[in-house]
Amino acid sequence: MAFYNKVGSLLRQGISQSGQAPMASMFNSARYMSSKLFVGGLSFSTDDSSLKDAFSGFGDVTDAKVIMDRDTGRSRGFGFVNFASEDAANSALTAMDGQELNGRSIRVSVATERTGPRPSFNGGYRGGDSGF
Repeated sequence: MAFYNKVGSLLRQGISQSGQAPMASMFNSARYMSSKLFVGGLSFSTDDSSLKDAFSGFGDVTDAKVIMDRDTGRSRGFGFVNFASEDAANSALTAMDGQELNGRSIRVSVATERTGPRPSFNGGYRGGDSGF
């Protein structure tokens, strides 16, 4: 509900000032309204606990998860860090983006929800007889 109130106030404020909706301002404000961060460029040696340790200096980390490949069991090179507060997430984002972690320069951004269907990787195989 707070998100919708913030968006509404930004739209009202921008329309009253310029006659147009302030899209860039609205998206930048919405971008920092999350306590879940995406962390990319992770070393394959980074695990959940080392990811949590790296970010715990910025606030209470409720969860840190390195995404693993289900076939190989190896890290996919990215993960997510959840903070108890948005302020802690914002300070971690500002401080950690572009920094080095386990020998790799990491990218930190606000996590976004995946939209649309998940991609299918069946190689185009449709099964059955090919008709030849």
